[in-house]
Amino acid sequence: MRDVNKDNLTDVFNSYMGPDVNPRLREVMSSLVTHLHDFAKDVSLTHTEWEQGISFLERAGEISNKERHEFVLLSDVLGLSSLVDMINSRSEGTSSSVLGPFHISGSPPLAIGGDMKGDFPGPVLLVEGMVKNVDGEPIEGATLDIWQTAPNGLYSSQDPDQETYSFHGIQTTAADGRYGFTSVRPVEYTVPTDGPVGDILNACGRHPWRPSHLHFIVKAEGYRNLVTEVFPEDDPYLDQDTVFGVREDLVMRYQIMSAGSFPNGFELSGNVNDAYLKVDFDLTLVKA
Repeated sequence: MRDVNKDNLTDVFNSYMGPDVNPRLREVMSSLVTHLHDFAKDVSLTHTEWEQGISFLERAGEISNKERHEFVLLSDVLGLSSLVDMINSRSEGTSSSVLGPFHISGSPPLAIGGDMKGDFPGPVLLVEGMVKNVDGEPIEGATLDIWQTAPNGLYSSQDPDQETYSFHGIQTTAADGRYGFTSVRPVEYTVPTDGPVGDILNACGRHPWRPSHLHFIVKAEGYRNLVTEVFPEDDPYLDQDTVFGVREDLVMRYQIMSAGSFPNGFELSGNVNDAYLKVDFDLTLVKA
C-alpha cells in the first residue's frame, strides 16, 4: 500500500490478515498490534530506544535455556504473569499465582508424609492440608507438584551443588484428600539480576526480592489446574514482592510445634524428634 502512514498503519496491518485466520488469533493479534502502535506513538519512540528494545529481547533469548527462562522472568517482573493469573482465577477457589521461571518437570513421587528436607540444615517444616472442591469435599487422586528453594535461597535448577530434583516431589491424594510432607522452611530470595531483566530492575530503582514461598501445581480430573504459591505472614517482603505474586488467601502461618506433637494418623518419614514448624493449608479446586 503506497499511502500507508502513521495514522492508518494499524488499520493496514489488520487488513493484511487473511479471511481464514482463527477468530481468536485475529482478536489477540489485532489488539496487540493496536496497543503496540499506540505505545510507540504515545512515547514518540526513537530509533535508539527501538534498537535498545530489540537488543534487550535478543539478550533475553541468548541467556535463556531449559533451566533459565528469562522471558518468563520478564513477564513476572512486569506484572503480566500475575495479571494473567488474576484474569483467569475463579473467586470460589484458591487463587492462582505465578509459576516462576524455575519449575522443572518430571519430579519423583513423594509419598504422603514423605520428606524433602534430607540432610539440609534448618528446623523441620511439616506442611499438610486437604485438596477439596468448593463444597469442601475432599478430592481423591489429585496430584500436587511441589517445589521450593533450598536454605541457600536457590532452586535446584540454579544450584550445581544440589541434585536435580532437590526439594521437588509429586504427591497424590487418597480418598481423604489429604496431602503432607516434611521439608525445611524456604527463605526469601532475589530473582536473577545478572541478565537483561536485572537491567530493567536496576534502571527502575526496584529491588529484586521475593518473599519465601512454597510452590504447588494441583491437578485433578474434572477440575481446573491450579498453579499457586503459599507465603508466610511474617515475611519482610510479603507486601513488596517484585513479581506481584502474593494474594490475601495465599498467606499462611508457621506454627511452632513441640517435639512429639504429631498430627493424628499421620505417618512421617522425616525426622521430627525436636521442635518443628507446621503449616496447615487447604487447596480448593474449581470444576472445569
